[in-house]
Amino acid sequence: MKNLIRNLVSILIISLFYSCSSEDIINDPYPCLDEDCDLFSENNPYPCLDGKCDSFFEIDPLVSPGVYQDGNGYWHIEHQGYNYFTIKGQLDELHPDYVVNGVPLTQTIFDSDYWIWIDGLTFTVPLYSVLGFFSDGGYKSPIPVGNLTYTIEDMANSYPPLNIAGYEIKDNQCLDCPYSEGLIGTYSKYNYTPKQQLFFSTQMVGDTAKVFVQTTFNSDIGESVIVEKEFNIIFE
Repeated sequence: MKNLIRNLVSILIISLFYSCSSEDIINDPYPCLDEDCDLFSENNPYPCLDGKCDSFFEIDPLVSPGVYQDGNGYWHIEHQGYNYFTIKGQLDELHPDYVVNGVPLTQTIFDSDYWIWIDGLTFTVPLYSVLGFFSDGGYKSPIPVGNLTYTIEDMANSYPPLNIAGYEIKDNQCLDCPYSEGLIGTYSKYNYTPKQQLFFSTQMVGDTAKVFVQTTFNSDIGESVIVEKEFNIIFE
């Protein structure tokens, strides 16, 4: 009897070691593609209908004619006389279990490291709520302005800095609270064709910026897949 119990425990430990975890599923857009992993089931289907959650994003060439990506991976955008450029996307279709009354449970967040402050002053600082950098205290990163040094918190107390993704940091905004990440970035929800206009003025010509795009396939309860994209941009 003792040998039987010992054998059952050994089998259970080995099974747990080799099985797929739900954390792997969330972070991997192509989880458990081998035949031995059967975490998803009819009652718990993979979020995307075709078994792979893909997203395609581009800088809209109709808004920014001549936009191109160089050999180093940087996107070159020329100012067209209006103060914005557009990033648009196409998402994979969700499994019917994650579509409610014809509305897909998708969520796309746009964020960047490029900020504009008083009198057109621009700077970059790594907040990136999309990538979870709040735990690193990016909101306290020193920002040199002439002979002085500020942080995002300091700036917000005098004049709200504007992120080119379309949001501000205000003087009463908590940057290290548990809910802070939900206040940063701009959102496009419940559609397969997310789109966002980002600020681009002539004062930014010659600068570089990073734009981050994070898509969640199934933003409600149940299994979800998160896919992240990054654009390195040169303003011309």
